[in-house]
Amino acid sequence: MKFLKIAAIAVVAIFVILLVIPFFINVNSFKPKVESEVTAALGRKTEVGNLSLSIITGSVGVDNISIADDPAFSSSPLIFSKELKVTGITLDEPNISLLSNAKGVWNFSTIGGNAPKSSSKSADPPASGALSVGELKVNNGKVTIGKAHSSAKPLVIEKVDLKVNDFSTTSQFPFTLSAALPGGGNMKLDGKAGPLNAAATPLAATVKVNKLDLASIGADPSVGLAGLANLDGSLDSDGKSAKLNAILTADKLKMSPKGSPAPRSVEMKFATNYNVKAESGTLSQGDISYGKAMAHLTGNYRMEGEATVVNMKLNGQALPVDELESLLPALGVTLPSGTSLKGGTLSTNLDITGPTDKLVIAGPIKIENTELTGFDMGSKLGALSAFGGKAASSKNTAIQNCSTDVRMAPEGTKADNINLNVPSIGVVTGSGTVSPAGALDFHMVANLSGGGGGVTQLAGLGGSKGGSGIPFMIAGTTSDPKFLPDVKGMAGSMAQQALSEKMGTSGQNPASALSGFLKKKKP
Repeated sequence: MKFLKIAAIAVVAIFVILLVIPFFINVNSFKPKVESEVTAALGRKTEVGNLSLSIITGSVGVDNISIADDPAFSSSPLIFSKELKVTGITLDEPNISLLSNAKGVWNFSTIGGNAPKSSSKSADPPASGALSVGELKVNNGKVTIGKAHSSAKPLVIEKVDLKVNDFSTTSQFPFTLSAALPGGGNMKLDGKAGPLNAAATPLAATVKVNKLDLASIGADPSVGLAGLANLDGSLDSDGKSAKLNAILTADKLKMSPKGSPAPRSVEMKFATNYNVKAESGTLSQGDISYGKAMAHLTGNYRMEGEATVVNMKLNGQALPVDELESLLPALGVTLPSGTSLKGGTLSTNLDITGPTDKLVIAGPIKIENTELTGFDMGSKLGALSAFGGKAASSKNTAIQNCSTDVRMAPEGTKADNINLNVPSIGVVTGSGTVSPAGALDFHMVANLSGGGGGVTQLAGLGGSKGGSGIPFMIAGTTSDPKFLPDVKGMAGSMAQQALSEKMGTSGQNPASALSGFLKKKKP
């Protein structure tokens, strides 16, 4: 959307600049050069009268023009005319600098506002009111776009070619704009614009963007955005708001500084409405596809200084895990080394809020009926003395369901209310964090199924009626998790159980039971 906005602004800016050029150029200063060069080219003395310029009407007005005849034939002019018409205008390699202030006002918006009106008739609209030029071209232009009084690096678009036929200020005119984009991509707009208005010029065009380097669009490096994007859509603007309907395809997409490019294309079919003055918009449709998996992104966004702030929701239900598994590295999600997810579905409903360089993504995630291949959770738990080697071992870990509430932010990821149901082991619950570097800090409790209940009792962590389970920790990194005994958690569970038994047998109130327990002497 950013490049399309810039392209539309560049088109309007060029039109406005051409409209007011006559007010600032003293074309009479060129008269001696014009007379000299035409005389030299024709070999005949040439004289011109007063000059006046009207780019919009496509003409340079001349009070008189006289080209001498061959003296051998006549001393009278060979050609004499009171007017010289120019039906085409070409600007070669212009440099255009576009700046906007904090209020979204552009530096070209006020061009000509205080300019003196030309007294030349040729610069005024014809009686019919039709201000037009047959053909207008800009060849190999360079457009620099940035914020006034900002240290941010401006965006530079080169090789800007613009062609306009039947250019008019009072009606629509067709145009074609093409340009090279940073990183080797290119874009093209083909449509109609007008009537011309410095503040709000209507525009309708088809839009094509090829091989846009996402890393070059000015996003904060901490976002880790990278890849090549193609866009095909339509842009319709009344000058105040702009509607864009398009399909965006991203190849080698990466959305994390430590991520790796996705092996398949990510496609997004979207519709957005952008308020030019308010610099804000809504995303009414955002269907994101990755293979057979499709999620829906909707919400709003706004510009705040250098940043884009979003408030959106991402909803995906029963997404096939097999499709998503290869996308995880692009998101910066690392599975234990040598493992992969096979089968099952993933459902989520996430809130995405904040500036794009400091996004906070939060909400529930649930995975059902999948398998973590190459990972033996039973042996990991069995290595802990509290489990007594009773946890079932298998080369793969089948997961009936796993649900959690996550919060992903620049400072790391937090997972609460984890509920993991592994049929061969039991139910594992807990919470924890993952640092930006991938370090794990999870405190979990395993309630073993089947024979696990005996193990729990043996460890002194639960009674026959069920206890709090076996506490353990997960440390290490996402690629190499370490399962460790949670001694503090075990001690707490034992104390809780002893206190419960004390209360149950004595009938004491909790305060008295706790007092008695603390005063109890060791044997």
